[in-house]
Amino acid sequence: MKNLKRAILRVRTLRIISLLIFFLLFNAVLFGFEPLSLPLPVLQSLGNSQTTIVDAFAATQHMLWEPVFPWLPLASFLIVAMLLGRMTCGWACPFGFFQEILGYIKKKHLRISPRTHRDLVNIKYLILTAVLLISVTVSAMITIGADQSYRNALGIFAQAPFNSLSPHDTLFAVVPSIIFNAFSSEAAIQEGFGEIAFSPLFWIRLSILVLILVFAVYTPRSWCRYFCPVGALLALLNHFSFLGLKRDVIHCTKESCRSCVQVCPMEVPILDLPWEKFSHPECIYCLECVDACTTRAIKPKLP
Repeated sequence: MKNLKRAILRVRTLRIISLLIFFLLFNAVLFGFEPLSLPLPVLQSLGNSQTTIVDAFAATQHMLWEPVFPWLPLASFLIVAMLLGRMTCGWACPFGFFQEILGYIKKKHLRISPRTHRDLVNIKYLILTAVLLISVTVSAMITIGADQSYRNALGIFAQAPFNSLSPHDTLFAVVPSIIFNAFSSEAAIQEGFGEIAFSPLFWIRLSILVLILVFAVYTPRSWCRYFCPVGALLALLNHFSFLGLKRDVIHCTKESCRSCVQVCPMEVPILDLPWEKFSHPECIYCLECVDACTTRAIKPKLP
């Protein structure tokens, strides 16, 4: 009974339950709830009409395209990051929930070398920079009235550079929409499958999705670690987060134990960080390290 109670109260179990609850809440239109105009820093496709909240990063791209300065989406990033850091990545993000489920497919996961990990981490910052650069320049061109040729050159990437190829949008919006349209009638079957067969963009999107999902099976949270621009923006703001972790140096036996580092899905170098309080950019506050520490030396900390 004691072991059963501990298994139920494990941090990972509680986090999976939290991710499931938020997944259902964010898609609660399916259950008759009204959508809210509330932007949050999580991956949630604007192309899915069943969502109840707004993806703040997608909203930022669309508002810059209109062009309107994205005060509310940026405020959402700042408020959430200052209060909770990247905690939404670990406890609320729908695509994070999907990755968690994929992580159970294989018991033994691929370990990325520290050097390769450091190189791959920078990819999400490059994606973030590229997306913001495109969106801001498109907005500037529209403002001065010289946008037509630039928008024509960018095509669909002008309105939403990231979401045009986002694996989350492909999984939860594009693929379900195509399947529904293709099977809605006999005429739509022919038209729908024709579109699938002759759309290069669809196959590019599908290839990206498959690669990301396979990578997530072998390397937990690989999308969050290396590719997610939402996580990249939150990571930049995570330095100013009220929430953090602290390590009790008296109880910590780091010389003979590295359990916290070994279980961390984001490869955070916990034992090399300041013990009083640390809020590493890559930390999603999943609290796996807290659960793994046998001496209870690691705990959440607020100012």
